[in-house]
Amino acid sequence: MRERNLVTWACLISGYTQNGVPHEACALLKGMVSQGFCPNHYAFGSALQACQEWRPFGVKFGMQIHGLISKTQYAFDGVVCNALIAMYGNCQDSADDARRVFDQIHTKNLISWNSIISVYSQRGDAISAFELFSRMQQQGMGFISKPNEYTFGSLITAASSSVGSGLSLLRQVLTRVKKAGYLGDLYVGSALVSGLSRFGLNDYAKQVFEQMSVRNAVSMNGLMVGLVRQKRGEEAAEIFQGMRNSVDVNLDSYVILLSAFPEFTLLEDGKRKGTEVHAYVIRTGLIDIKHEIGNGLVNMYAKCGAIVDASSVFKLMVCKDSVSWNTMISGLDQNEHFEDAIISFCEMRRTGLMPSNFTLISTLSSCASLGWKMLGHQLHCEGTKLGLDLDVSVCNSLLAVYAETGCLAESEKVFYLMPEYDQVSWNSVIGAFADSEASVVEAVKYFINMMRAGWSLNRVSFIHILAAVSSLSLLQLSHQIHGLVLKNCVANDVAIENALLACYGKCGEIDGSEKIFSRMSERRDEVSWNSMISGYIHNELLSKAIDLVWFMMQRGQRLDCFTFATVLSACASVATLERGMEVHACAIRACLESDVVVGSALVDMYTKCGRIDYASRFFELMPMRNVYSWNSMVSGYARHGHGHKALELFSQMKSYGQPPDHVTFVGVLSACSHVGLVDEGFKHFRSMSEIYDLAPRVEHFSCMVDLLGRAGELKKIEDFINKMPMKPNTLIWRTVLGACCRANGRNTELGHRAAEMLLELEPQNAVNYVLLSNMYASGGKWEDVAKARMAMRKAEVKKEAGCSWVTMKDGVHVFVAGDKSHPEKELIYEELKQLNKKMRDAGYVPETRFALYDLELENKEELLSYHSEKLAVAFALTRKSRLPIRIMKNLRVCGDCHSAFKYISKIVGRQIVLRDSNRFHHFDDGKCSCGDYW
Repeated sequence: MRERNLVTWACLISGYTQNGVPHEACALLKGMVSQGFCPNHYAFGSALQACQEWRPFGVKFGMQIHGLISKTQYAFDGVVCNALIAMYGNCQDSADDARRVFDQIHTKNLISWNSIISVYSQRGDAISAFELFSRMQQQGMGFISKPNEYTFGSLITAASSSVGSGLSLLRQVLTRVKKAGYLGDLYVGSALVSGLSRFGLNDYAKQVFEQMSVRNAVSMNGLMVGLVRQKRGEEAAEIFQGMRNSVDVNLDSYVILLSAFPEFTLLEDGKRKGTEVHAYVIRTGLIDIKHEIGNGLVNMYAKCGAIVDASSVFKLMVCKDSVSWNTMISGLDQNEHFEDAIISFCEMRRTGLMPSNFTLISTLSSCASLGWKMLGHQLHCEGTKLGLDLDVSVCNSLLAVYAETGCLAESEKVFYLMPEYDQVSWNSVIGAFADSEASVVEAVKYFINMMRAGWSLNRVSFIHILAAVSSLSLLQLSHQIHGLVLKNCVANDVAIENALLACYGKCGEIDGSEKIFSRMSERRDEVSWNSMISGYIHNELLSKAIDLVWFMMQRGQRLDCFTFATVLSACASVATLERGMEVHACAIRACLESDVVVGSALVDMYTKCGRIDYASRFFELMPMRNVYSWNSMVSGYARHGHGHKALELFSQMKSYGQPPDHVTFVGVLSACSHVGLVDEGFKHFRSMSEIYDLAPRVEHFSCMVDLLGRAGELKKIEDFINKMPMKPNTLIWRTVLGACCRANGRNTELGHRAAEMLLELEPQNAVNYVLLSNMYASGGKWEDVAKARMAMRKAEVKKEAGCSWVTMKDGVHVFVAGDKSHPEKELIYEELKQLNKKMRDAGYVPETRFALYDLELENKEELLSYHSEKLAVAFALTRKSRLPIRIMKNLRVCGDCHSAFKYISKIVGRQIVLRDSNRFHHFDDGKCSCGDYW
């Protein structure tokens, strides 16, 4: 063109802007100015619109244009100022510049008001947006102040993004929309559908959608998004199916549709539908047009549990952005492919893409699940370098990683360095300390601080603090927390009710547990039943626990492996074989006998109830075994004196590829101790650190002290203790003192040292005084015995009374030494008298050294003859039966009773199984399974 005027320049600038070439539009404005033309308002408006599109360089050039405009007559022009408002609103984080331009406009038209309201709406500043709308109504006159569809669209968006008062604002706008007659408008209707859906008012959103005279993909997408958020995936899919032929479906519609499938009631149905859409987008080539569809497919498959399919889609994606990687890493984490999630994170870093806070959150979650402490530290450093450590969600994930890996100090440090907290932060740190036995009190402190800081408590807060209070067994605090639960109106939440059940059970308030349990009625789930059963067991109400199991079965309540494992553990702890066998029968009926958890609990129960033969048989029949199964059997053999079998099983365990843990070695070392294999015991002890990388704990050192003590190697005990890498605790010193007792008072110097340490560490434990007294008595040092008993009286402690019990068809019969309270005492003592005569005739001589009192020989013999275990066996013999006699004793059996039981088993021709506080003794035909080494 030979001649160009302002219109010519303005048209070409507008053309470049409209055709998506913003940098050419801006360059043309520069050329126009350099050739001496002063741009008109149309040229300025088009150039400013180009600046919005030309990111990130546009805003800087837009500010230069603003400087030029301020020198022309267009500084207060409505069209130009509106374009400036839009440019600043879209290109800058702050709305201040846009607001300054707006305030300078002398005559504000509807476009000016809509532009500034839109700026605040896009930033989620609902208060400013509605204040401006109010000013617009007050200052404007006639048509100029009358809101149009764009005004209402911006106001609806602002209300939808507002937290707290958003729904109230949306309802007010809805009233104005109806009054203004815009309810059927496409733009307003689409915004309303999206806004109502955001607040969960999907039925109302559907009504608005149906009233719209014209619908498009945007309105359909808004409704689908709302339904997906409310987990109504089937309805969202139906909306798409019904509308796909009446609106021009866009690519975003397919992305939203894919997100609906994981929200189907049946995930399998969702996955099948998702696979059909997958086939469609491949056939039509849509998958290659928009990589968001590939991201949607990865997300859909991952959330439907088909992580292999998700990985396949991800690998075939040509273009992967950070969302693609985040979706894949998150999917792997959620599907428990933790190592793959971390590998994917490393691969993402190698591509050069910068991880976002979402990437780091999912990777940290996998790290926490694996318990990888070092990697947690590395990811923390990575987050710090990227500046993501200031993100509250990333910090919450770091709290979880350090808590899971036992790094409470680091967890607390992260919490203190956080620039801001949210509810999750407080709950995370409370949960971390609640799970740590050593720091439970800190959980209570943080809970109190959370309330003082003004944070509202939710269900997670209460579940964590109730777990902490359970560990502390503080009933008064439990009542206070229960009061807060009622005050916060969450008492009917099943998870909180279950936590309260467990808490009251642990605190000994079983009546409180029963009241909550009865009120729950139909809300009870498996955790509720298990918590109630655990409460009964914790409070030694085994019969009630088993009755509840029966009741569960009668009403058709599903019993899980945890229920059976809990009850079987209780049966094992009190050695009630009959009850344990009843529970075994229940497990068979519930088809859970082959479950590895139940199987391990059954093995443990039978070993602790004296039926090592049943335990062994069941163990051999188990279809699958874990480390607990092996440990139960190894420990069972050790406890029953079958040390060689325990060691054979340990070798078999290793050959099956099951790595031993700390508990395994407690069983192995106990087995060596019970059969006197000192050298082999030390070999296994050394192998812990040398072969299996297991640092021996105090219980393993205690086993070694016991091993040396039983072998009479008292001098070696002292050397062993002096070389320990840790300070000996009460368990070690008590084992030393017990060894000195068995040595008939030899090396009382070591025993005296052990006693001094015990009385210093546990002055209120009666067992320590009794062991010291017994050590002196076994060496005949009666003056020292008297001193020990005097010290016990001064400390005002009482020792546990020795008792034995035997279970018969009519119940459990308990006896103490010299007991004459039993209704059948005459019959019992007559039977005992006959037994004593037969034993003496067979060669039995009372071992009076076990009568730990300074008495005449005849008195000592009489004292020994009325020990509780002898009364229990005499009672059992008054009943006609040929079954083995099973006796339990709460203390260690004395040497005289052990000798007597060998004679009795031969005289009466019956097997006698005695469980004392240390182990089992099987007496049969005059012999004991321990081989007199105990």
